[in-house]
Amino acid sequence: MNLYPSLPRPQMARYTDWLRQHRGLQFDTYEALWQWSVSDLEAFWMSIWDYFDVQSETPPTRALAHEAMPGAQWFPGVRLNFTAQVLRHAAAAQAAGHPALVYANEAMLRQGQVGELAWGELQQQVATVAAHLRAQGVQPGDRVCAVLPHVPETIVLFLATAAIGAVWSLCSPDMGPVAILDRFRQIEPVVLVMAEGYTWGGVEHDRRALREEVMAGLPSVRVAMGLQDLKRVATDPERDAATEGFKPLPVAFDHPLWIVYSSGTTGLPKPIVHGHGGIMLEMLKGGALHNN
Repeated sequence: MNLYPSLPRPQMARYTDWLRQHRGLQFDTYEALWQWSVSDLEAFWMSIWDYFDVQSETPPTRALAHEAMPGAQWFPGVRLNFTAQVLRHAAAAQAAGHPALVYANEAMLRQGQVGELAWGELQQQVATVAAHLRAQGVQPGDRVCAVLPHVPETIVLFLATAAIGAVWSLCSPDMGPVAILDRFRQIEPVVLVMAEGYTWGGVEHDRRALREEVMAGLPSVRVAMGLQDLKRVATDPERDAATEGFKPLPVAFDHPLWIVYSSGTTGLPKPIVHGHGGIMLEMLKGGALHNN
């Protein structure tokens, strides 16, 4: 019996329905579904690809070509882009009135306000910043590092970085210079974007001195911007001409998307690289199936 007939069918249930209809697989319990997902990796991950209708420049011929650790090879020959997947349904979502981002800072929350960024505006800003990065000579594989708070511009810069095949890495603006340099020095960024400050607990924290110290410790940086610079680039009134025909660059399935770090409790923080395709499928599985 459906005790909540007005609620839509959960994504996990829709997925198991799809498996029955399109793969002839019947799972009566979640435990049985989980066991299949970890014992038949090829079939499971191909089903995730097909269920979500992932788009790529080249279609996959198989999910796992070389089953070894280390050295596993996933989706060989596939070329795609994480940003293309994020923006794939932008027009439909915009038409349906769904915002791309909902955000608030401390001042907004105190007034009971939130802000929204429409899908069309997000797409335009990403295209504009991507064009700016390309114009500055940023190439696929170059590292773009940021010391930014949780603001829409951070999302825009990340998606623009991924769109051109560059590699993203982020630190929080409340971190000190040693912690930031211990991470970023190892990956030699060519772009650094740092906030001028941030607010925490109603207190304004000026980080301009930190920016100078970090810049001095990163000789590889060729392009440096503040958060206000990034905002001006993203909303450039001449941006339409610069972004006409914008299309994220297809890259290999395992092309680096971002670099995160271990805690650094046993020496320098260890850089950990995640690829476009793996993160895309993991976010679809976890975000859609598990978080509905």
